[in-house]
Amino acid sequence: MGLFAIPELNTRLGTLRAYHLTAIVFISSFLSAYDSGIAGGILTYKSFQDDFGFTAAHKSKVSSLTVGLEQLGSFIAALLFYPLTDRYGRKLCIIGSTALFVIGVIIQVIKTHSLGAWYVGRIISGLGMGGQSVVIPMYSAEMTPKEIRGRCGSFYQWLYAWGVFLAYWVDYGVAQNPSIAGTSHEWQIPVALQLISGGILLIATLTLPESIRWLLAQNRTEDAWKAITWVRGGDTPKTHEEFTETQLGLQAERAEKENFSYRELLEPANRLRFIVGPALFIFQNATGSSALAVFAPQYFKLIAGSDANRNMLLTGLFGAVKVIACTFFIWVLAERISRRMTLVSGSALMAVCMLITALIVDYVPTQSATNVTPAGRATVAMIYLDIMIYNCSWGPLPWAYVPEIFPTRIRALGLAVSMLAHWASSFCFSFASPYMIQNVGANTFLIFMGFDVLATVFCWFFVKETPRKES
Repeated sequence: MGLFAIPELNTRLGTLRAYHLTAIVFISSFLSAYDSGIAGGILTYKSFQDDFGFTAAHKSKVSSLTVGLEQLGSFIAALLFYPLTDRYGRKLCIIGSTALFVIGVIIQVIKTHSLGAWYVGRIISGLGMGGQSVVIPMYSAEMTPKEIRGRCGSFYQWLYAWGVFLAYWVDYGVAQNPSIAGTSHEWQIPVALQLISGGILLIATLTLPESIRWLLAQNRTEDAWKAITWVRGGDTPKTHEEFTETQLGLQAERAEKENFSYRELLEPANRLRFIVGPALFIFQNATGSSALAVFAPQYFKLIAGSDANRNMLLTGLFGAVKVIACTFFIWVLAERISRRMTLVSGSALMAVCMLITALIVDYVPTQSATNVTPAGRATVAMIYLDIMIYNCSWGPLPWAYVPEIFPTRIRALGLAVSMLAHWASSFCFSFASPYMIQNVGANTFLIFMGFDVLATVFCWFFVKETPRKES
């Protein structure tokens, strides 16, 4: 198979439809990333500070609450949406969660001069993102063929990288526009642009079929057959074979569930799954890369000084590096590498980057009165290298790996628990980051290094290779 060859499926149309479906639903990742990306920029704008009436002394508190409350909303939604996906279906839950996100954005974009209203909007949009994070990986795993499931799952991080990239440059662009900078439009435009992609996701989801597995579970066999023939590109022997396998699998699950007990979740194999799944998402946030993505301008201020324009430019380039690295991973590495060893080596290399960054910032001047020193440029390069490694390992892999490790009968519960861990850890690190930058400075990078080391050890001893990626 050539480097960029597409695995053979039923038809070329089926391949295209699998990518089409994945690209639509993972717009949710773009939304989440863009929302996080603009937050770090608009929180530095004086126009935002003036419109909401808080002083520079309260900036760390406002930054923490702006990001943290949205993560809290996502945590709550991850808990609530798990039973809803089985009762109302994957498609309706995607539509409902996206509608919540859009409502939250509308509240945020209105100039209320009230931080309370702003925070309410953040919580509501967080509820939408949390719901999406539970149902969309589940829907994608159930609808995409196993031949390209890893690549399709990695689209989540790819679109996330694009969302962060665009957010950084929108923040930079409005700040550089003399007719916008300093006005309310400086922060309103970046926020309002989310309505475009949110509307696209909402409308495009209406054109997609419901999950094949969910339809069969509801005894809607005819609708399930229409769904599988659409997404696989036609009525072929392989389509019939897959459809029959899915039916038999559901029948076996129903028979097993008649005697199902939650004690089974404590069996050694399942216990390990429910440790590894959440742990991977906790470590994904603990590497520091998520905090860097949200508060990039503040981190670059720590390294390169207080020139706001330069820091926004460095942030924009940071976003470009994320996109390039993640694109390389998806189209070159995703279906050709060991999941386990990539996670092990990724966190180990990121630990080295964080250590070097901390040592340089602590012991070598990174900025002069007028410019960034060579040591400062080396530190920026380390940050860029760290994010490249992250986007070729810990960024995309948990989204592809975690759905693979849970059997279909407990996949929904496994993903829900994993998403709870994801949003809880994301809340903790996002809330703490502004205070860490303010109070411990460059030692923040040493904290991230410590978590990288722990992630390396954990993956070495506890993460198993999935069957299709065994070395």
